Amino acid sequence: MITFSLQSGSNGNAIYVEAGGVRLLFDAGISGRQAALRMAEHERDIRDVDALILSHDHSDHARCAGIYQRTRKTLAAVWCDLGKLSDVRHFRSGDTLEFGPVRVHTVPTPHDGSDPVAFVVEFERKRLGIFTDLGHPFATLPRLLRSVHAAYLESNYDPELLETGPYPPVLQARIRGAGGHLSNDEAAELLRRSGRHRPRWLALAHLSEQNNRPDLALQTHRRVVGRQYPFTVAGRYGVSELLRV
Repeated sequence: MITFSLQSGSNGNAIYVEAGGVRLLFDAGISGRQAALRMAEHERDIRDVDALILSHDHSDHARCAGIYQRTRKTLAAVWCDLGKLSDVRHFRSGDTLEFGPVRVHTVPTPHDGSDPVAFVVEFERKRLGIFTDLGHPFATLPRLLRSVHAAYLESNYDPELLETGPYPPVLQARIRGAGGHLSNDEAAELLRRSGRHRPRWLALAHLSEQNNRPDLALQTHRRVVGRQYPFTVAGRYGVSELLRV
C-alpha cells in the first residue's frame, strides 16, 4: 500500500492511497489543478483515481468535490458550490466500502461536522488509518490506533499557542471541546498508550497555522513517545513524501 498527503490543514485536505491496483482520494479540500500537480510529483495521474471519498461536510474537506462518495447527511450539509456531480454514492458512518481487493472501513467520530467519519483502509492484512477531525480522544480511538500498521493522526494545536493566540474565546472553546480537534499532547498520549502495538509510522496531520508549528508538534511527540519513533508531518502547503504501509 502506498500513500501520500496532497495537503493537510484548515486550508484544505486531501490524501491519496493506492493498493492492489485501486487508487483512492480521501477528501477534496484543494482544487483539481492543485491535486493534479501534487499527484504528478509522485508520478500519479488524478484521472486514474477510482473514487473520491469525503469524511464530512466542512469546506476544507469537501469544497472541491466532483465525482465522489459521501454520506447522504454530508451531501445535504455541504454549503459550498461543489460543481457538477455524477455517480454520487452514499454510505452511512460505520459502513465498509469495497473497491476490488481494498476495503475502506468508515468510523464515526464526534467531530462537529455532519455525520463525520475517520477511515481505515485495508489491503492484504495491512491497515492504514486516516484519523483527522476527531473531536476528542473518543473511547474506541486507542483500539483503532493499535489496530493499524500506519496512520495519519491529527495533531491540531498546542494548548499554550491556542490560549495566547488570536482566536476569540468562543472559537478556542470549540477547538478544545468535544467536537473540535486533538492537541499535540492528546495525540502524543494516544500513541504512547499504544505501547508495542503502535503503528510502524505516524504522519502528524491537520496542524493549525495559527495555533501550532511542525517543529513544536514533533517536539511534543518525541518527548512523549521517544526520539527514535518514525514521525513525519503532512504539510499545509505541499505534498508529503511517498509513504509505504
